[in-house]
Amino acid sequence: MTGLRYVYAVCRPFGTPLQSQLTGVGGDPPRLLPHGDLVAVVSHVPEADFAEEPLRAHLEDLDWLTGVARAHQGVIDALTTVTTPLPLRLGTVFRDDSGVRTMLEGQKESFLRTLDRLEGRVEWGVKVFIEADPAQETPATPSPKPASGRDYLRQRRMRTKSQDDLWQQAETFATRLHETLSGSADDARLHAPQNPTLSGASGRNVLNAAYLVPRVKSEEFVERVDRTKDGTPGIRVELTGPWAAYSFAGEEAAGKEGT
Repeated sequence: MTGLRYVYAVCRPFGTPLQSQLTGVGGDPPRLLPHGDLVAVVSHVPEADFAEEPLRAHLEDLDWLTGVARAHQGVIDALTTVTTPLPLRLGTVFRDDSGVRTMLEGQKESFLRTLDRLEGRVEWGVKVFIEADPAQETPATPSPKPASGRDYLRQRRMRTKSQDDLWQQAETFATRLHETLSGSADDARLHAPQNPTLSGASGRNVLNAAYLVPRVKSEEFVERVDRTKDGTPGIRVELTGPWAAYSFAGEEAAGKEGT
């Protein structure tokens, strides 16, 4: 099959075959492209969609981008079950196999260092949300109608204080949780809080963190998170994973488009 080479990840050589029914971006099955001590996981994609100009245009198309992201993630998830992948940036494309090999050779040392650091480890994501904003809640018993401007200001101050107290409680909770989980992980990253409009998650995001955890210690890590989930009213903890270690791949994992 002709076309450009879409690169999902870089790995060390591994013997376990990928799932036979696995398809990648554009429906093409991924294959392994070995080069020395490294393997690139690639598939063919059409130049009409993935050459520099059409790809730039497609990146503005949310529906198209979502489909590519799902296919990309599906390949990474499959790799995570059989090896430790170093995922590359979405849309990393090269002209041909030779371009992929040139990329592997040029970044060989940084790839190998990162793969050594990630070997046998997975990423877990932990988010903390304030379940509801007291200022936006509809109380079970409506507040009495203020009899005066002074009563109105007093009620407003009480709502503001309630909101501030919950924020302070949530921030303290999130800080302690992050410290605890960081002590159970080999590395940790703090990401910017999620925008609820974009993420679709309910509540307000206070903590958005990723933890690099040895695979053999994942059960212990999950149990530690589970013990915190119902401990504080008004605060929700969400756990996701295990993932390939996107947050710990480093800049060298971004790759360079070679079209």
